[in-house]
Amino acid sequence: MSWRPGSEPHCRENTAQTEVELVIEARPRDLGGFAVRRVLPSAKRRMIGPFIFFDEMGPVEFRSGAGMDVRPHPHISLATVTYLFEGEIEHRDTLGSHQLIRPGAINWMTAGRGIAHSERTQEAARRQGARLHGIQSWVALPKSHEETAPEFVHHPEETLPLFERDGVELRLLAGEAFGHTAPVRVVSPMFYADAKMGAGSELTMPADHHDRAAYIVSGTVSCARERCADSRMLVFAPGSESRIFAETEARVMLLGGEPFPEKRYIWWNFVSSSETRIEEAKRNWKEQRFGKVPGDEDEFIPLPE
Repeated sequence: MSWRPGSEPHCRENTAQTEVELVIEARPRDLGGFAVRRVLPSAKRRMIGPFIFFDEMGPVEFRSGAGMDVRPHPHISLATVTYLFEGEIEHRDTLGSHQLIRPGAINWMTAGRGIAHSERTQEAARRQGARLHGIQSWVALPKSHEETAPEFVHHPEETLPLFERDGVELRLLAGEAFGHTAPVRVVSPMFYADAKMGAGSELTMPADHHDRAAYIVSGTVSCARERCADSRMLVFAPGSESRIFAETEARVMLLGGEPFPEKRYIWWNFVSSSETRIEEAKRNWKEQRFGKVPGDEDEFIPLPE
């Protein structure tokens, strides 16, 4: 996914109680006929652990013949994480990876020193009138791994830990939480999970990370005196018990990890601990040094001026 700064999500500080530190309200964005709800980065909270970007894509129903068309674009020093609830995305990148992304699978693309990729709707799905709904996030890499070799890894739905506790169905997508470990290789302490909560169920957030948040995809939940419906992210105070109660049937994305000691800069699709490195990446993309995406060589997104 490609990002352009501006129109960042609205935040409000919560001074009424200590469990919820902040509520971030996602803001709709139109990416050329494709709707997203942007949560991170926000005005008052740039990151949750290593998570520096968080978009809910859709839900959207494309008319017959139309679809998602994110032309080849570059990244450095981060990992893109794509997780779908509905629909499919055809992924291609400069490594030669070609993967059809479907619901329930985790697709983890490590940009490292540099990669370019495209995300499109397959022709067969276009003819039928495609639907799409999911989450795309960016995970910043620790300074020691920012210049690692680029890589793309696909983890099918059936390989991810699926378990239940107290009326909540949990699928662990990355990292460690609730006594489980996902098969996705991560390079900093973090967790990422998909929780389906039955009405009346309650879930206690993992306590072993400094940063923790929950994004409500659907339904209504409450935590202490904070009550939130979909398209909002609850950011929890460090060290708090943080119990989420589902007032209705709800789907909630859980995420967190340890903050980095260094600041992260973000410009367009580039994330780095070094502004100089971002300037170098800008020049490299302008001069087309990232390479071509096999199977999608004819188009690309120009560097914003």
